[in-house]
Amino acid sequence: MKLHKICSYTGKIILKSGLHIDSGDMEMHIGGTDRVVIKHPHKLEPYIPGSSLKGKTRALLELESGFMAFTGGSPLSPKNLGQALNDKMRAKGEAIVKFFGTGGSELDETSNFGPTRVSFADSYLNDAWKKKAKDNRWPLTEVKSENSINRINGTAQNPRFIERVPEGTEFDFSISFKVLFEGEDKLFEDLLFKGLKLVELDALGGSGSRGYGRVAFQFAEQEIQARFAACNPF
Repeated sequence: MKLHKICSYTGKIILKSGLHIDSGDMEMHIGGTDRVVIKHPHKLEPYIPGSSLKGKTRALLELESGFMAFTGGSPLSPKNLGQALNDKMRAKGEAIVKFFGTGGSELDETSNFGPTRVSFADSYLNDAWKKKAKDNRWPLTEVKSENSINRINGTAQNPRFIERVPEGTEFDFSISFKVLFEGEDKLFEDLLFKGLKLVELDALGGSGSRGYGRVAFQFAEQEIQARFAACNPF
């Protein structure tokens, strides 16, 4: 095993609808926002944690591979690979395990797969977009009110207030992966593009079934953007 190179990809995440990635705030906010988005602790600006993007990308790839039926909701691990229905499915599973890694408790089982290859950085607001927002006095977040409708009398109930990052906001992303063996650069680029395409087709963050979290990825290099645009995840 030898490190041959590190492939890096940068660009922008453009919000196509409001995004809510919960801060996990446990305080009660009487009369205020019920759920707030995660923000940088010093700048108080919203950002997208690398763990959120990595987790959603991996979950969608595992769902597409067919392994999710055997994992009970846990991340795909080497012990699940023996349940593959055919060689193609096993190859997909092995690529996911190598790329995203596994937990420390599975160290013995991961000895043949090597270390985690991919790294997702936190995505902060794009500087040019932030200046544009400041010049136009655009807010960095919005508060959306929601409720449910009583099916019998048609009245609204259970009102709640959800903070979101508005549609049109742009973040900078940075993703890299290590290449340890010949041929892994093409294998993992295809896997990364496929995963990000699935995120574009699905949603990032919470409340995706209610229209939240639609995003588009725009790579900084035109050649890479062209390869990404040509990727068909199915």
